[in-house]
Amino acid sequence: MPLLAFGINHKTAPVAIRERVAFAPPQLSDALHQLTTLPAVQEAAILSTCNRTEIVCCLEEDRSQEVVDWFQHYHNLQGGEIGPYLYLHPDQFAVRHLLRVASGLDSMILGEPQILGQMKEAYLTALKNGTVGTLLGRLFQHTFAVAKQVRTDTAIGSSPVSVAFAAVSLTKQIFSDFSKHTALLIGAGETIELTARHLRENGIGRMIIANRTVEKAHTLATEFGGFAISLGDIPDHLAEADLVISSTASQLPILGKGAIERAIKQRKHRPMLMIDIAVPRDIEPEAGELDDVYLYAVDDLQEIIQEGLRSRQEAAKQAEEIIENQVARFMGWMRSLDAVATIRVFRDNADALRDQELNRAKRLLARGMPVDEVLFQMARALTNKLTHAPSAHMRQAGFEGRSEVLDIARELFDLKDPHS
Repeated sequence: MPLLAFGINHKTAPVAIRERVAFAPPQLSDALHQLTTLPAVQEAAILSTCNRTEIVCCLEEDRSQEVVDWFQHYHNLQGGEIGPYLYLHPDQFAVRHLLRVASGLDSMILGEPQILGQMKEAYLTALKNGTVGTLLGRLFQHTFAVAKQVRTDTAIGSSPVSVAFAAVSLTKQIFSDFSKHTALLIGAGETIELTARHLRENGIGRMIIANRTVEKAHTLATEFGGFAISLGDIPDHLAEADLVISSTASQLPILGKGAIERAIKQRKHRPMLMIDIAVPRDIEPEAGELDDVYLYAVDDLQEIIQEGLRSRQEAAKQAEEIIENQVARFMGWMRSLDAVATIRVFRDNADALRDQELNRAKRLLARGMPVDEVLFQMARALTNKLTHAPSAHMRQAGFEGRSEVLDIARELFDLKDPHS
C-alpha cells in the first residue's frame, strides 16, 4: 500500500498560491470524505496552515495522479496553475518529510514548535472523520514520538531565533521567577502576540497590553489572560511593570524619559527592564541613562538571535540523523506487514494439524488405548506432518544445488550449519 505526501509550502509557493489551496476548518470534514471516496485512496489526512497545505494518504496502488487531480479540481485550479509549486513524496520520502515537518526542520523558523501542534490537530480531525486507519495511525504516532525525541535529544528549540523569543530569553536571564513579575506589552501586532505567547508559556505573573486601538488590545489580552489599556493609560500603569516590551508602528516615541523617571520613583527604584523592538524606536534612548532602568533596543538582540541560529543549525544536523534512523525503522515495520498474511496462513495450517491429531488421539483414548502410547503416536504424527513439507523442499533444493534455499532454511528454523 503506497504512501504519498504532497502539497505546497512557503518554500515552493508564494502566499497568493498558498491561500488559494488552503482548507478552512469547516471544509476539512467534507474534503476528507471526498478524498477517501476516490477508489485509489484508503486513508487520508490534511494539514493546512498559513505556510503549507499538505495531504498524506495511503493508496491502494501507485495512482498519485488521481489524488493530485482531485486536489486541483477541489480548489478550481488548472494543472498549469498549481503544478510548478507541488511536491510529491512517495513511501519512505513521505515518512522522512513528515518527520522533518513535525520536528520543525521544514519550517520558516528553524525548529519552531507550533507545527507539531498543528499536525496533531490534523491527525485528530482525520481520526474524528474516520479517514485514518492502521497505517496512517501508526505513521502519525511514530511522527509525534520522533518529534518529541528530537526536542529532547537536541537543542533544536532551545535557542532564540526571533526577536520576540530573543526578548523573552533576555528577560529570563534577569528575572528568575516570572510568576512574581508584571509585563507591560505595548502594541498588538504579530511580534507582540508572539511575545505574549512566550511570556505566558514561561509563567508570567501578570500581563498588561496597551494599544492605540483598545479593542485590538482587549482581543489579545483575552487570549493570553491579560489586561487591556489604551496608549494614553500607560502612565497610570507604568509603575506596575517590571518588564516593558514595546513594538508599535509609531513614528514618534511612545514613552519619554520623564514618564519613565516618574514610574521608577513610584516603584521606589525597583529595577525595570525595557526592551524596545520597534523601528523607529518607541522608547526615548535617554531613558537608558536612568538608574534602575535597563533599556535594550532591537540591535542589542541580534547577537542573541545569531547565536540561536547557529545553535539550531547544529542541532538540526543531529535531528537529521535521528530522523534517518527512524525512517528506516518505520519502513521496516511497513515491510513486516507483507509477512503478516503468510504468517497467519502458516499458523492456521499448524493449528489445523494440531486439531486433527488431537481429535485422533481422543478417539484412540476412547477405545481404551494406553495414554502413553496415544501421546507418543500423536507427538510423532504431529512432528512428521509439521516437518514434511519443509524437509521435502530442502531435499529438492539440495538436489538442484540451490544452496541459498538451505541458507534461508537454517536462518528460518534457527539451525546450525552442519558443515561448520
